[in-house]
Amino acid sequence: MAPPYQGPLPVRQPESDFYWEKTKKHELWLRKCMDCKDAYFYPRDFCPKCGNRNVTWIHASGKGTLHTFAIVERAPVPALGDKVPFIVAMVDLEEGPRFPTNIVGVDAKPENLSIGMELEVTFLELTEEITLPLFKPV
Repeated sequence: MAPPYQGPLPVRQPESDFYWEKTKKHELWLRKCMDCKDAYFYPRDFCPKCGNRNVTWIHASGKGTLHTFAIVERAPVPALGDKVPFIVAMVDLEEGPRFPTNIVGVDAKPENLSIGMELEVTFLELTEEITLPLFKPV
């Protein structure tokens, strides 16, 4: 059995509780403005584009393309020392938002990644409360 996760964790906020409950079910949900029709991430109760509060939740497809990436060779905190190297990335989701994440399922080498490559969501259960959406090559 693996030891319990000891690394940094996202801090849940009331406006993101729904998001975290859905990730525990291995579902990716986004906020969408009903006025300007923009989907966005991170979850908040107002649209960052137009400022309106007429927003809803949408179930995302979990598909996207790689916008940019970096390979982390040196752990930013001691608890991640056994995880390096790993890939941090920005993924352009099919619904529009750009999503910060990690890429998994591929060796952390530049030759294994290409801007624009197709990706799909996968989930990593860190604790009973936090499940992270990550992305892997299609």
